[in-house]
Amino acid sequence: MIARTTIDQVFETARVEEVIGDFVQLKKSGSNFKGLSPFSDERTPSFMVSPVKQIWKDFSSGKGGNVVAFIMEHEHFSYPEAIRYLAKKYGIEIEETEQTDEQKEQASERESLYLVSEFAKDYFYDTLLNSEQGKAIGKTYFKERGFTEETINKFKLGYSPDTWDAFTGHALKNGYQLSYLEKTGLTIVKGEKQFDRFKGRVMFPILSLSGRVLGFGGRILTNDKKAAKYLNSPESDIYHKSKVLYGIYHAKQTIAKEDNCYLVEGYTDVIQFAQRGIHNVVSSSGTALTPEQIRLINRLTKNITVLFDGDAAGLRASLRGVDLILEQGMNVKICTFPEGEDPDSFAKNNSLEELTSYLYENAQDFINFKASLLANEAKGDPIKKAETIRDMIFSISKIPDGIKREVYIKECSRIMDISEEVLFSTLAQLLQKEQRDASKKSKQEQKPMEVVPAEKQVVKKVDVQFQLERKIIELLLLYGSVEEDFEDLILEASDSGEITFKPEKVTSKVFEKVYLDLQEDEIEFANIEFKELYYDIINTLNQQQELKVDAFVNKLQPEKATAVTNILMDEEKYELSAWDRKEIHVKKKEHSIPQMVMETILNLRRHFVNSKISELAGTITTIAEEERQTVLQDVNDYNTLRMVLSEKLRRVI
Repeated sequence: MIARTTIDQVFETARVEEVIGDFVQLKKSGSNFKGLSPFSDERTPSFMVSPVKQIWKDFSSGKGGNVVAFIMEHEHFSYPEAIRYLAKKYGIEIEETEQTDEQKEQASERESLYLVSEFAKDYFYDTLLNSEQGKAIGKTYFKERGFTEETINKFKLGYSPDTWDAFTGHALKNGYQLSYLEKTGLTIVKGEKQFDRFKGRVMFPILSLSGRVLGFGGRILTNDKKAAKYLNSPESDIYHKSKVLYGIYHAKQTIAKEDNCYLVEGYTDVIQFAQRGIHNVVSSSGTALTPEQIRLINRLTKNITVLFDGDAAGLRASLRGVDLILEQGMNVKICTFPEGEDPDSFAKNNSLEELTSYLYENAQDFINFKASLLANEAKGDPIKKAETIRDMIFSISKIPDGIKREVYIKECSRIMDISEEVLFSTLAQLLQKEQRDASKKSKQEQKPMEVVPAEKQVVKKVDVQFQLERKIIELLLLYGSVEEDFEDLILEASDSGEITFKPEKVTSKVFEKVYLDLQEDEIEFANIEFKELYYDIINTLNQQQELKVDAFVNKLQPEKATAVTNILMDEEKYELSAWDRKEIHVKKKEHSIPQMVMETILNLRRHFVNSKISELAGTITTIAEEERQTVLQDVNDYNTLRMVLSEKLRRVI
């Protein structure tokens, strides 16, 4: 168990915008930050972070909460794991009591896979550094590649002994279950026998965006033609190769800072670049680039520079990945290295200044690169030139933004010396074909039409009391400690019996005004969650005379914290629309606090009166005559009160 003092220190130290900024590219939006949702596939921002309140809200998925809730949601961490992650990030020493055997057994299966993978990473790293075989074979290989001790330590490179079950036997002796070793792919089980998948390979741990070990890549060091040169972990509950990028954990902050990501093919490309001093580099680990991998980068930057080696053989196939990047609405540049060089060798043989200069001077926009590449292939052949142009237009058709498409059409027209009209016409044909294909596919997937009776639409009734109680919680959270002048309208009866209102000004804090008015009317909250929150807030304000939202949220149970986040961030979503840029100036709510408070209280009173009238009216036909007159009088009195409240609401300014 983690000590309460450690948890409090984590909450006091961690900044929600800094933590989320490691996973999502955030841009300033008023007093908040906004970005693309990390929980859904979208191209316009619907994710909001409030540094003032230290909470976040994802309007596309409905998720929200504090900094710990984000780590739990994004990384599927347990509460203790999220606290440990934040403590490590901010250099906080963790005080905890040792887990019991029962607590260890209660760890989820997914968590067990992470633990086994972490254990394997440490084992391979230790074997590389301390075993005779590891030093003689594994470390020698890395030294030949030019990797320093610091680099080996940073990427936790390792070595798996060239014996059948060295790792498996060690893991079993340390209490790890064979089933988890098999599920992670670290161990292959065949009947009664089990052996190491990565036997005799140097090891590259593959980390998630938060630094958890998801799987491994292993490179064989012998000339065995039957064995694959590189071997990756198989798919598991924690490792999906199509959704993972090697190096993303170490590169994420630099990617966001530089607003650019270099994309390479291999593990050693990433490591060599990082060792040279360029840290915003990731690899697709030798697999074909996928939309999921691109979206992972898209959270951090809109700009990708794809680095290809000097071997043109696989260049054509690799260009398909460029179309996928364009399809995600991202900006793409391409850079190739001289014949016989790849990112690894070029970074190794050149200084940081030379490497940086080369990348700057040789990175071309995709349209220029594709034009030069395909034009070289055409070599004056009109038919091949036409195919080249069509290929370029096909790439442009993948761009979702209409303005960008037009700019690229003009550029293509200039480069290829062909009229814009022809290119626009070709583009229109391609877009229409895509629409027809999509429509055809959609129709094929539809079931045969059946005539069925139309279901009656059930109109969901608005729960007025729920909305009003929620509004009171919002007012208390935002303005509870604010002192304002309230105008109470005191009911008076003239000599003629006419009802009039006498205004009376009262200076009070918002929470005192709300509490006293609800006490006076004996109004109780119907929603249990709101009722508990109401008393939590009132008690906090009574004792401290102010309410710090971030501290208040951090002390709540996760369910209550989520409810508070939803209430507080509900208004913030309008910042996503950037009304000011459209010259629509929205009135700030804090300019009319007394009006909002009085309207909410009066509406709650009126709702309460309406409920009492309905309740009494429903009993009239079921009670005795002598009681009926009393009930009718009560109904009449409540109707008079309802009229008074309606009059008050019209006069609230």
